[in-house]
Amino acid sequence: MNLRSARSAIAVRTGLVATLCAATAIGTYGYFTGHPVGGDATHGSGVSASADEPASFTTADVGACLTWNVAESGEVTNFEQTPCESEHRFEVSARENLGTYPSSEFGDEAPRPDLTRQAQLREELCQAPTLRFLNGRFDPVGRYSIAPILPPAAAWEAGDRTMLCGLQSTDSSGMPMLTVGSATTQDQARVSKPGECVFVDNSASLRTVNCSEDHNLEVTQVVDLSSQFPEGVPSVEDQDRYLSGVCTQAAMDYLGGEEQLYQSTLQPYWGTLEQASWIGGSRSVNCALTFAREDGAFATVTGSAKDGRDALRVDGQTPAAPPERDPLRESAATP
Repeated sequence: MNLRSARSAIAVRTGLVATLCAATAIGTYGYFTGHPVGGDATHGSGVSASADEPASFTTADVGACLTWNVAESGEVTNFEQTPCESEHRFEVSARENLGTYPSSEFGDEAPRPDLTRQAQLREELCQAPTLRFLNGRFDPVGRYSIAPILPPAAAWEAGDRTMLCGLQSTDSSGMPMLTVGSATTQDQARVSKPGECVFVDNSASLRTVNCSEDHNLEVTQVVDLSSQFPEGVPSVEDQDRYLSGVCTQAAMDYLGGEEQLYQSTLQPYWGTLEQASWIGGSRSVNCALTFAREDGAFATVTGSAKDGRDALRVDGQTPAAPPERDPLRESAATP
């Protein structure tokens, strides 16, 4: 029995792609509707600045980047502007004065908008200027989400009605992560690093987990498709043809060879980019390892494939050893 062919890898990927596409779409919706920075800290993933901390972010202009520290309690400290080439959590795409939108709603005695109203303000005030900031280059299921920042409670009570619109990259809980570089120049693809494991949970959202925990994919490589497809939007079929070889080789390199891949009983897997994502500025996808059930769904895996088949559990069981293969025939010395 030979190593799984590119054709069989494509069959595995095709059988699972609907699950992964659904997970990506729903997961991204969760990022867009998560608690924005500046929300009430009692709401879990929302964060707010300390009452005695100066509202330094209100001076930030379009194109500025902001960062802050987050304690285990969720309290934000050291909220400051920083160069976008340094680590940051937020990039400003627009400034809005809520005192004029309309003044009757956000007047001197008005309370800070609740999370529902903040989500509405994001759509009403942040969406359009952020798309202009990005020159229309935005992947709706990519690494960045659009979010507002409101003044901390003490500044709001003192009359500050500045709302900053901007871009952030969030983790699975909706918390802004540290990123480097301006979103205007970055590949917008949401990808994981080689060696990371990804779990598709019951709500069909994707989250990175330790490989010792339940997961469905173990990432082997990040592939930049821009050099292979320098002109136009590549079809999913063209991406499949290219990635079938690239990701099979990535799996062998990741595990140490063709025999190690065969013995693992896992299959090469890869993502592809839809037209909207490509036009929106995404160019990268992940190669990964997975185990496909007979019904075409993802199996639940624990352990890293790098530690060998005996260290893996697939749906709670150690994978059965693959069939023994015929030995390679030695080439004849003479015709």
